[in-house]
Amino acid sequence: MAPSLTESLPTPHQLKQPTSVSKSIFPDGIKTSGQHPPLYDVLQPFENFPKEITGPTVWKKEDYINNPERWVHHFSSEEIAEMSEAADNFLAAGTPLTGITKENYPLPALSRLFESIRQELLNGKGFILFKGFPVEEWGNHKSAVAYMGLGTYLGYFVSQNGRGHVLGHVKDLGEDARQIDKVRIYRTNARQFFHADDSDIVGLLCIARALEGGESDIVSSHHVYNTLMQERPDVLKTLTEPIWYFDRKGEVSKGEEPYIKTSVLYLENGGDERVYSKWDPYYIRSLTRFSSAGLIPPLSPAQLEAADVLEATCYRLALHMILEVGDIQFLSNEHVLHARTEYKDHAPPLPRRHLMRLWLATPESEGGWKLPFGDSGERKRGGIQVDDTPPVCPLDAE
Repeated sequence: MAPSLTESLPTPHQLKQPTSVSKSIFPDGIKTSGQHPPLYDVLQPFENFPKEITGPTVWKKEDYINNPERWVHHFSSEEIAEMSEAADNFLAAGTPLTGITKENYPLPALSRLFESIRQELLNGKGFILFKGFPVEEWGNHKSAVAYMGLGTYLGYFVSQNGRGHVLGHVKDLGEDARQIDKVRIYRTNARQFFHADDSDIVGLLCIARALEGGESDIVSSHHVYNTLMQERPDVLKTLTEPIWYFDRKGEVSKGEEPYIKTSVLYLENGGDERVYSKWDPYYIRSLTRFSSAGLIPPLSPAQLEAADVLEATCYRLALHMILEVGDIQFLSNEHVLHARTEYKDHAPPLPRRHLMRLWLATPESEGGWKLPFGDSGERKRGGIQVDDTPPVCPLDAE
């Protein structure tokens, strides 16, 4: 039987207040908050969740599969020229890439477009695909500057791993995907099941494609929610209970636990009380080293079934797309889940599949969702922060 919402759970903590940090370590003056357990006292039982979600965050693949004009934007020559000039000026100024902000990276025309896109990501369908970003002409360095410059108009960069990468690289480095307690799947060529990242928005810029596979699937988690409410309300209930442990794979600061106990679905705090999802099946299945030692319970049959049903439902309802070189995909992690097919790279000397990744935070004070986490008010909420590891922007995978 699942525990009650407050049974054997840690004492809730209050909303964290942003603290000042050294700009010699964090050039933009803001530190990634990192991973935290939820505020258990504000989590709500399944009975309080909506019977149906309505609005623009609920969409079906049939709405878009034959209507690319509704979700694809081709960069114009004027937009590319504006990006190019801004990137050249930034590079000439000598500012470290980790210090790029809206203030030192002006985009007079594109900023207006990205203001509307930000609203669409947060409160609309939650995804967009850009085409025509000139990565082959610009190379990795200028492309990274221009890409991160666009990102500043959507949110604040947060660290994506324990090494402080705020510019991430999705690339097969030959690591063993079967060692899921140690290896992050984005560093392999294995399938990534439907999941959400530890940020409000995720961006992916395609630098090079694979020989086969590596294709993208996305789904409205609110459409999945409605479908499960009709077909499997028992599974939906299991997903709302704070009985799930998520592995931190060793990316922890001193004094922190190596896992987080939480739920998969939450209600937003106050106001709209929208349904927020936080999910990655690799992070719940990699905990046997703790469950075998009796530190946490193993996944129950109900949890295992819920994970399988959730994946199958996402797969059935997903919109499929292929990222070409120069494409940029931005997604909401609040109400969109995404996946990637397994892939095979070209033989050398042709380049391996390579995506530059951004994790972006959108705090409450700037229109972000009111999440049931203590850092919801911080500008760089979420992400992965280990002690005072400084942010870095490698131009390739490492």
